[in-house]
Amino acid sequence: MIDETSVAKKGDQTPGVQRQYCGSRGKIENCVVTVHLGYAHGTFKTLLDAELYLPESWAEDRQRSRRAGIPDDLPYRPKTAIAVAEVRRALSNGLHFDWMVFDEGYGKDPWFLFALDALGQHWIGEVPKNFRCWPVPPQYQSLRKEFASKKVYNVVRWSLAFLCQKWRTITCPRQTVEPTVWQVKSAQVHLVHDGRPTDRTYWLIVAWNQATDEHKYFVSNAPPGTKLDVLLKVAFRRAEIEHLFRLAKDQVGLDHFEGRSYVGLMRHMILCQLILLFLAEQTGRLNTETAATAPRGEKNPRPSTAENSETLAPLRTADRDSDPIARYDGADGGLPELALCPLA
Repeated sequence: MIDETSVAKKGDQTPGVQRQYCGSRGKIENCVVTVHLGYAHGTFKTLLDAELYLPESWAEDRQRSRRAGIPDDLPYRPKTAIAVAEVRRALSNGLHFDWMVFDEGYGKDPWFLFALDALGQHWIGEVPKNFRCWPVPPQYQSLRKEFASKKVYNVVRWSLAFLCQKWRTITCPRQTVEPTVWQVKSAQVHLVHDGRPTDRTYWLIVAWNQATDEHKYFVSNAPPGTKLDVLLKVAFRRAEIEHLFRLAKDQVGLDHFEGRSYVGLMRHMILCQLILLFLAEQTGRLNTETAATAPRGEKNPRPSTAENSETLAPLRTADRDSDPIARYDGADGGLPELALCPLA
């Protein structure tokens, strides 16, 4: 899972602070933004990596950056480039991901999508409605309107690939609220790469929530034979990282950093990640021990007092022997058939 989070700050000395969009406030605010790589498997989830988003104003003012302890070789990078670097770092450390998921803030950048392709990662992410693609390759490379790429908003409304199919109903269960029901259509399209259509096709999925009249658009590089309900349920697992951010801020102290040092900020984020990982592993251990000692026939034994604490509850993990997520080692070159747990 790839996403960013922000922490509102006063003053101008905290590394990377400036007036920018602050997701936690939902508006432009004086804040610090960090980009994170999260991991979820079944009900086990944690944060793996974090990096400061260094605005251009900081990167151009090297004296200010040096006063905050920011290395001279740390330049301005788009958030998508930071995210790709975190994925590459995780892969180099031996981690394996069945899927990468992200929101439209990252999906809107074709460079980011093709960078994940180059890393051999399967991904599905949300894109904005003005994201461009071709429902069929153009006959000519031309600036004329009829040969130009189309916005996905128009593709799902007017292309024959979508008009000639019926809506499919897919229900996505969630843990703390009622399940959401989506009407879904999908087709294979060509993305725009250096102004030209890609040689291969990608999934374009539109999901419509009739209850709220909300539309979401997703793009994926999964093979054409992948089941649509699997793709959609994987895409909605991105909400797991939002849960991790809430837990990290409310109970671990991710947003409690008060300092003027880049090194101090990085150490603070690393410690918060270690705490989250420790809690996730210990919760899994306690659940496994409780399940092993429960009377026969008791399917969901009541956890112990320590396990039932407010801190551990959000990270509760099922018995590994009954983990509903299929194990996958990539040996057959295909994709796992995932029976997904409810979202947080």
